[in-house]
Order: sequence, then C-alpha cells, then structure tokens
Amino acid sequence: MVCVSQFFKRTFFVLSVAIFAALGLGFGLGEFGLFGVHAGGDQDGAYRQMRVYAEVLKKVQTDYVTSPNVDDVTTGALHGLLESLDSDSSYLTATEYKIYQGRPTTGVAQVGINVSKRFGYATVVSVTPGSPADRDHLTDGDVIESIGDQSTRELSLAVIRLMLEGKPGTSVTLSVVRPRKSDPDKITLTRALPSTLPMAEQQYENSTILYLKPGTLTEARVDEIAAKIKAAGKNRKLLLDLRDSSGEDAQQGIRLANFFLKQGTLATLQGQKFPTQTFTADPSKFLTDEPLAVLVNRGTYGAAELAAAAILDAKRGDVVGERTFGEGSVQKTIELPDGAALLLTVAKYQSPDGKKIEDDAVTPNVAVAETTADEEEEGAAAKSDETLNKALDLLKAKSA
Repeated sequence: MVCVSQFFKRTFFVLSVAIFAALGLGFGLGEFGLFGVHAGGDQDGAYRQMRVYAEVLKKVQTDYVTSPNVDDVTTGALHGLLESLDSDSSYLTATEYKIYQGRPTTGVAQVGINVSKRFGYATVVSVTPGSPADRDHLTDGDVIESIGDQSTRELSLAVIRLMLEGKPGTSVTLSVVRPRKSDPDKITLTRALPSTLPMAEQQYENSTILYLKPGTLTEARVDEIAAKIKAAGKNRKLLLDLRDSSGEDAQQGIRLANFFLKQGTLATLQGQKFPTQTFTADPSKFLTDEPLAVLVNRGTYGAAELAAAAILDAKRGDVVGERTFGEGSVQKTIELPDGAALLLTVAKYQSPDGKKIEDDAVTPNVAVAETTADEEEEGAAAKSDETLNKALDLLKAKSA
C-alpha cells in the first residue's frame, strides 16, 4: 500500500502542475505568469483550492472501502479538471501523449464518424455517407458509451478520436446508446480508408435554383464551390446544404462566407491571452449577391458553422433547419514535467454579432425539426425532406 504521506505529496504535485498551468492561461483569475500569480485574493484562493483537493484525495486514500490506485485517482481528477472547461480541452497521460505525438498523418483508416463529447460521453456529430458507421446505421446524436471495454466518460476527446482510427481492415467495437432505447447496442465496425465523396449538385425550379451539398469543407471543396457559383452565372438562386457538414480548418468556413458577403466582419477569434483576430470580407473574393438559403442541422460542425453564422448575422440569406452542434475553438498543447500534456482551449471563434460558436452554436432564423429514422419507421412523419422543401419555398418567393 502507498503510504498517506507519499500519496499526499504525489497528488499535491500533480494537482499543482495542473492548477498552475490553468492559472498561467488565466482562467478568469486575472493576469498570471506561467508559474506565478499576483499577490492577493487570487493567490490565496488558488492555494486554498489546492489544499481542499489534496485533503479530499487524502481522505479517499485513508477512508475509502478499498485502497485506491493512486495513478487512476489523480488521472481521473485531472481529466475532470480539463473537461469541466469544454469538450476540446484534454489531459493526456505521458503514455497517451507519446501515442498522440506519434500518430500517423497518412494512410489512417477510420469508421466514418465525426465525434465530440457531450454530457461526459463521446457523441456522434455526423456520419460520412457510405462509411462503415453509415452502413451500421449510426446517426447524429448517438452516444458512444464505450470503445472496447473502456468507458468514453473516462477518456479524453483526443484519445477517443485516436481509438477510432487504425490500420485498414482492423475492427473496433462500440457500445452505442440510441435515442429512445434503454439498452446500448454492441456494434463492431471495420476501419476503412476514407474516400472523398463528390459534392452533391442539383437543379430546381427549371434550373433557377442551384443546390450544392459540399460535405466536408476542405480547401479543395471550397474551391469547387467557388467554381460552381461562377459557372452558374447571373439570375441563379443558391441553396447551400451544410447539414452534416464539418471542417477542421475554420478558415475554409470564413472563405465560404466571403463568397456571399462583399463587406463587413465575417468572424472574430478571441481568448484571454490570445491576440484578437478579426476576419473581414475581402471584396475581391465576393462572388454573388443572388438570393441564398443555407440548410443546417445538429451535424453542422466547425467551419460550416462559421459560414452559416456569418450569413445569418449579415441577414444575407435564410438559415433553415435545426440548431447546429457548436464547435469553433483553438487549442494549445502544454507539455508537463512528467511527460504528460494538456490540450487546452485558448481562443474561441465568434460570429459577427459576438456569439461564441462553441457556446451558443448557430440557431436558424427559420426553424425546421428533422425527422429521425425511428419516427419515420413508426409513421410519425412523412419521409420527405421538410427542411429542403421549406428552403425551396423561401427561395421561390424571392426575385433573382
């Protein structure tokens, strides 16, 4: 058994590193250096909290029903500390961080889901059409309770994403909790190399409305959207479908918004110690002022949310559908003395009206609830695309 004094010293050190790292980035506690704080109430309060944490852990060690594993207890405390901030902030143990640093950047097979954390567990944001996850009928909002025998509640988001990746042909077993089902489903998915799906394109109303569904907003895909808009010419209304659309590169969402906005602020990026950046429309990148509608849902994520928010705040077009997921931040990696690391959110993107995408998401000005697969099977709603139909009706009423 680890003696109480050893436990106290160890947990005090680990918690001190985490708390001082947090203070170094100024979590609402004023201006701090990396390992220094202003004298006064903030310093006293920080040390008071450290003593409380240490005392609680000491009582766990001495009074809990069995002698706990010190490493597990302290790691769990640090996971909780970081994840209480937001889903993207993570604590990685030394082993996890080493794997994270050595992860391959090419030839990585995936199961086809974009995942984040909500309510402590991994949650499916969107599913790639034709992917292994799509073939097993995973959908937006499904909760991944565990990966293998590990609960996602005990894993950081960075580690969850690593566990879903692997070599082509390897498999991963998920325990998935679906809406309106009490028992989780066990699903085994075989990882496959991701394929780039073509952008969906359709003409409506005698070719007066151009419909584009880009999927992931990569630089190449945004270039393709620009080419389609230019080729459409004058007097063509635009319907941009950003449902289940994602993108890790926020700049691509800002670029996309600029195609429809000639002037004004597109987004800002702010953090307590992060230099504020304001992204303004470049008139030379503007492409069209024809009537526009944008479709969004709870799977609209990241770069796609930035584009929708800019269009909505400028009243450039109707945003139709459901509230988006809420993702738009910048992380900084902070290495700790014991080989562990923090992935810490240091700045968040804001819409032109000042709403933080990560906190507020994007709420459409025209709300339309999507029908779930379960509801369709039960006949609770028609299987038609009500969101698309609503947007088409709105565009039909506008003059090109």
